[in-house]
Amino acid sequence: MNKLMITAGLIALCCRTHVYAQAPADQQPSAVWVADRGDGTYKNPILHADYSDPDVVRVGRDYYMTASSFDAVPGLPILHSHDLVNWTLVGHALRRQPPYDHFSKTQHGNGVWAPSIRYHNGEYYIFWGDPDFGIYRVKTKDPQGEWEPPVLLESVKGIIDVCPLWDDDGQAYIAYAYAGSRSGIKSVIAIKRMDAEATRTLDEGTIIYDGHELDPTIEGPKFYKHQGYYYIFAPGGGVATGWQTVLRAKQIYGPYERRMVMHQGSTAINGPHQGGWVDTPTGEHWFIHFQDKGVYGRVTHLQPMEWRSDGWPVIGTDREGTGRGEPVLTHRKPDVGNTYPVATPAENDEFNGIRMGLQWQWQANPQATWAFCYPEKGVLRLYAQQIPEDSRNLYETPNVLMQKFPAPAFTATAKVEFAPHPDKVLGERAGLVVMGRSYAALALQKDPDGLSLVQGIANGAHQGKPENEQVITRLENGSLYLRVSVEEGGLCRFYYSTDGTTYREAGKPFQAVEGHWIGAKVGLFSTRTTTINDAGWMDVDWFRVTPLLP
Repeated sequence: MNKLMITAGLIALCCRTHVYAQAPADQQPSAVWVADRGDGTYKNPILHADYSDPDVVRVGRDYYMTASSFDAVPGLPILHSHDLVNWTLVGHALRRQPPYDHFSKTQHGNGVWAPSIRYHNGEYYIFWGDPDFGIYRVKTKDPQGEWEPPVLLESVKGIIDVCPLWDDDGQAYIAYAYAGSRSGIKSVIAIKRMDAEATRTLDEGTIIYDGHELDPTIEGPKFYKHQGYYYIFAPGGGVATGWQTVLRAKQIYGPYERRMVMHQGSTAINGPHQGGWVDTPTGEHWFIHFQDKGVYGRVTHLQPMEWRSDGWPVIGTDREGTGRGEPVLTHRKPDVGNTYPVATPAENDEFNGIRMGLQWQWQANPQATWAFCYPEKGVLRLYAQQIPEDSRNLYETPNVLMQKFPAPAFTATAKVEFAPHPDKVLGERAGLVVMGRSYAALALQKDPDGLSLVQGIANGAHQGKPENEQVITRLENGSLYLRVSVEEGGLCRFYYSTDGTTYREAGKPFQAVEGHWIGAKVGLFSTRTTTINDAGWMDVDWFRVTPLLP
């Protein structure tokens, strides 16, 4: 069967239906990071997880947020909140990534860059620029339900960070930036016309701002119209060290005035920028943005925002009265006219139903044979997939199932049972992994003498470096508890247990590192190196995130 037919038949029942499933009503808040302090205030980050390049929209009393997903599948996460502090992950807008055959292989750092979410004429839209393939959008009437398949508005290389605006006269536009790695230019913002139905662009675009002098690497534009002005909120200065710029003009093509409205200042919150402005039903204004925290990725912050009498916004706290705000670490919660319970995105998964939790993502467009939600047994079964011939390690292997680091420090534990193929076939391996540009795995492995537990560390995995493997112990059977404890800063220690009570340290400590444009992740895998007519598997009874444990 060719690759196009394979990718067209993606995702077994659990993996197919979980993309649009809502979060369970009885989902418990995180045990490792809660932003709501319970006294009418909140702490930043509101999400200590890698929801990069966030954008948000309010419709009535509901807030919806999306974020960059790059090559992770399902993509375009959909988060929901009533108060901008307490968020749940309710779905994804992309069940698989186009072009489908291209993203059947790992494509670290490619795919969905800096999406924008908007509500127009009764429908929710998400736009994004794929730096290699062009301008896409999806839409739906129910953001917690199914989204229509992606539409390619324009096949073009180098356009990123796309945001639409439907003007009062019915004309429609998109603001965007350029990826220097693909287009040979960056640090400029441009505008294109598109048709009102958002199915195609109508011109080649016009550069409306050059940021080389004042805003190097300006990108991520968010396009608004407010009190007669066109506003473009855009980050300048680079991901880890930049600031938030706002441009405004009376005419859509300018000329645009420029002002820096938030910077790090005297705070410890580096690079506070790139996000979305939103209001409340009571008339308050807020701004959601990210902070680059290295191994943890780009975590999500919420800042108060004020429109000044001169028509410029100020984000954060303007301590010096200059119109240039600094981010807050704690603040009173937004006044949304009501109070709502504490809520956080899911981290734990008991695998008792017909779908896995929404927090899980693959490293590529999945195939139906990768996983099976087995409700009769209450497990997730991960079938051993053959590692592609051109994959030199797990970093380059598509069928790795992972979720974001959820807090500065935490412990992740999985109860597993490894059942390799009964024939005399070697090379099947399954277990727990912490993944970034380097990774470490704790795996059960079939070898000539039976089963063993091994630790594999691949430093420089993104450069194709192989794992250095250490045998931890021989195993009498495949039933085991696998654990990793992540200390603040990302130092990881692996453990195993045969009874779920007494844990022994396994192998060497590992310093987790970020991935390509993303933070480190933790997850599961099941692979093989040989070709046979069947596969063994690893059953995962549960996966739980708890506070840091020894």
